[in-house]
Amino acid sequence: MKKSVILASLLSVVFASAQVADTVRVRDIDEVTVSASKKLQKVVDVPATINIITAKEIQQFTSFNVGELASRQKGVDYVRAGVLGTGLNIRGFNSAFNSKNLQITDDRVSTLVATGLPFGTFSTVIKEDIQQVEILLGPNGTLYGPNAHNGLVNTITKNPFKSQGTIIALGVGNQSVLTSRIRHAQAISPKIAYKLAFEHTQGTEFNYTDSVYVNNKAYPELDLDRDFNSTKFNAQVNYKVGSLSEMVAYYGHSNNNNLGVTSAGRNAIKDWNIDELQLKYIHPRFFLNSYYQWSNTEDTYAMNQRTQNYVSFINAGFSDAEARERSFNEQWFGASPTAGLALQRGSRFKDASKRFVAEGQYNNTWGAFTLVGGVQFQRDMAFTKNTYMLDFDGPINVNQVGVYAQTEYKVNGWGFLAALRVDNHDYYGTNLLPKAAITKKVGSGNFRLTYGKGMAVPSLLNLEGYLFGGLVLGNGVGFTLSDGSVINPLDVETINSFEVGYKGDIAKKFYIDANAYYNMSENFISPLTQIATNGRTVVKRGDAALSTIAGSNPAYVLTYSNFGKVDTYGVDLGLSYYFTDAWKGVVNYSYFGRKLDKDDLLNDGNKDGKVLETDLPVNTPSNKLTVGINYSSPKLFGAVYARWVQDYDFFSGVSTAAKTQDLDGNGTIDITENSYYAAARTWNYGPLGGFTVDMNAGYNFSNGMTVGANVTNLFNVDIREFAGSPFIKRLVSLEFRYQFDFFNKKNN
Repeated sequence: MKKSVILASLLSVVFASAQVADTVRVRDIDEVTVSASKKLQKVVDVPATINIITAKEIQQFTSFNVGELASRQKGVDYVRAGVLGTGLNIRGFNSAFNSKNLQITDDRVSTLVATGLPFGTFSTVIKEDIQQVEILLGPNGTLYGPNAHNGLVNTITKNPFKSQGTIIALGVGNQSVLTSRIRHAQAISPKIAYKLAFEHTQGTEFNYTDSVYVNNKAYPELDLDRDFNSTKFNAQVNYKVGSLSEMVAYYGHSNNNNLGVTSAGRNAIKDWNIDELQLKYIHPRFFLNSYYQWSNTEDTYAMNQRTQNYVSFINAGFSDAEARERSFNEQWFGASPTAGLALQRGSRFKDASKRFVAEGQYNNTWGAFTLVGGVQFQRDMAFTKNTYMLDFDGPINVNQVGVYAQTEYKVNGWGFLAALRVDNHDYYGTNLLPKAAITKKVGSGNFRLTYGKGMAVPSLLNLEGYLFGGLVLGNGVGFTLSDGSVINPLDVETINSFEVGYKGDIAKKFYIDANAYYNMSENFISPLTQIATNGRTVVKRGDAALSTIAGSNPAYVLTYSNFGKVDTYGVDLGLSYYFTDAWKGVVNYSYFGRKLDKDDLLNDGNKDGKVLETDLPVNTPSNKLTVGINYSSPKLFGAVYARWVQDYDFFSGVSTAAKTQDLDGNGTIDITENSYYAAARTWNYGPLGGFTVDMNAGYNFSNGMTVGANVTNLFNVDIREFAGSPFIKRLVSLEFRYQFDFFNKKNN
């Protein structure tokens, strides 16, 4: 059964129900159903570690940024990159442009076509329409295909037949935040229901403390605009074809203006639009899904590159007006307007990319045997008008076809699962993704042993990128250096993951979800890496001379490459204790470690002939701990969460946040905290991580009105969670919410 089929059945409470008597069960975790395994299944029976964020938790989180709830989950590498900006990765290697998890919303891939980055604020879905968010840890590529590598984030929205009525939400906060949201859903007949949603959020970003460096001198970012706004709306119609089948038509739109933080510097997002059109047919045995996504922006630009371009013209004696105009496309190399040369160093990002996906699926159960099988076609059409990809001749079209099957057999408390997916990709040919699991039900819990293979497919930006006039080039065809050495074209990154775990009761009112895993990765895709090292230059990209690519500098090329073998391992532990019907305590802990094969020179990131621990950036803390307490009664609700992230170094492209250390092991200090780091041309504020406390509280009035408050970083500590982002200060938001049934129908 496909995910969307079960929207009507998804329960709104994952842990405690304040209404249920302790004599029955103080919580109903056994009855929570999830859909990320592509069939209706109780959470305790899923052979994987899974975090669930429910509609109730979202409703009681009185903040405009629902993404912050991911910070409370185990196994999640969560970062705040500003007021709106949140990001997450799963089980290590948290780098921009190299996501290790797949994010989907209502059966739609929620990533940008060209870059592969998650939608984030580009999402067309609003908070009040989210039914459930499922975060699965570990490979899930067998059912979902490439890039469900270390995990899967599955967002499910509410069914208008089952969740009717009107919700209006208004919010204010510091940083001049204003937000307004409305959702309306109605069944106008037994066969037809619809829903409409709208959101507008605006505010001012935290102060950025970083500067742009030119010849080791700091300059303020040109035309820095910290004001942001985001607008989104969507509409959906559900039509019941018969007693068991349903048609769903969806359209969503979002528009964003904000500051985006990446490993290549900050971007000024200007009128970036995302549109989605989807049509689905749902039946208990059959599922047909097709959708079309398109992107459009003309004025987005990279702030670092534009500032560098501007400074080059000003220092050469050009007027301010001419420097500003030419800074979008050119950089001046010379001492005066008459003695020098302008080279292409474009900072503008344009995008007119599109994606089309079609999928069909069948599932059935015969006694103890269950089968799920399907086929999926995806066509990505990346087109940046030659602003940040090598699409001189028009859109870059890439086709991918996947076929999958999963079988499951249950007998005498044992469960056996086997699955296989075959994908054919225009760039990578054919790849196989197997999965197997054994589960054993003991009492109210389940032991599990799982194996899964995942793969991370390089994004089109990784392959055909063309940023800043060729300073950053994609590695889809390989490079040849001046000494004859070769940088091979990017290959898919693979991971073989083994996991043992248990979820269930360990005592009355005491629930546990624990796992230990070991991953073996090959062809790990690097962050941006300088390949013109040790006096070498870049001679060719593929078979073409580098000189044929406008603006490229053979002595300085940033690109992506494959590392060799890397093993990672860790533990995720989630504990929930139900003190009473209303009170619940939560402890989530994660440990992450890795073992680098130092005999494999493919792991020599800086190409100095030896493999060091710092050659492959982990960008992930070894230890993370979250402790929380929740209170929920019919009227009053609230939560306090303390989160500790062990200090860790972050290296990715031009972004650096690291402790003072000798990077290459030659006895010389290469990087110092709170100082300029010349290799990255950025200021190094030291490692990321720290300790924060967040809290929220609210009150439900009997007339459908709710008021609440949320405080992020309660004690206002200076903390940075992503290199290149601002210091995240205290963020306070107040929210008013009113829910009513305009058409006098029961609101579920």
